[in-house]
Amino acid sequence: MLINEVADKLTAWLEEKLEEAGAQSFIVGLSGGVDSAVVAALCKRVRPNDTYGFIMPCYSDPDDAKYGRMVAEAFDIPVKEVVLDEVFDKLVEKLTDEPYDRTKRDLAFANIKPRLRMTTLYFYAAKYQGLVVGTGNKAEITVGFFTKYGDGGCDILPIANLVKSQVYELAKYLGVPQPIIDKKPSAGLWLGHDDEEEMGVTYQELDHYILTGEAEPRVKEVVDKMHQRTEHKRRMPPVPPAL
Repeated sequence: MLINEVADKLTAWLEEKLEEAGAQSFIVGLSGGVDSAVVAALCKRVRPNDTYGFIMPCYSDPDDAKYGRMVAEAFDIPVKEVVLDEVFDKLVEKLTDEPYDRTKRDLAFANIKPRLRMTTLYFYAAKYQGLVVGTGNKAEITVGFFTKYGDGGCDILPIANLVKSQVYELAKYLGVPQPIIDKKPSAGLWLGHDDEEEMGVTYQELDHYILTGEAEPRVKEVVDKMHQRTEHKRRMPPVPPAL
């Protein structure tokens, strides 16, 4: 399918889902990454006056907010910045006496950030009668590279059938600013966080395996293990048989 056809198909799908839900707007977290930029651009196509962007720093790299504002400006999307540093600190203080090291890979602490962002987005979704639009792509969903009930918490996932390389192609077509396309992918969970480093495979390797079923043994082992370990993220919580 040509990339313009992909864009048109996703635009029509978003319109359909909004009408089905009886919602009035789209609520999008602008992380400064290419995925959220593409999602915001698609939503803007459908609801030019009812697409709202939110930048939610939580001890984040200042560049993330800069790129988020760049997206908002490029697509003329109204944006609100909600700084969550203090909220994060207060919650950590209530949860534990353990100090938080922002340079350390500690998911117990790091996953609080996307969950606070999810809470923020759902507040505004209720306020604006909106749908929270997820930004996960097929590569990340396949290996569970998202926070359960954090950035995985959303109402719709428009780019869930696109691997990362396809997201980049769509970004270029939609006019996402080049600096965002060029920046290294990072979920920003801690200082210096790098998506590919955490996953243990590159997006190119992951995309190729998903699209063709072919991969070198090391990549296959890493991806298969991640997929199996994160299966619970892609399912509703299990329930016992009817009594």
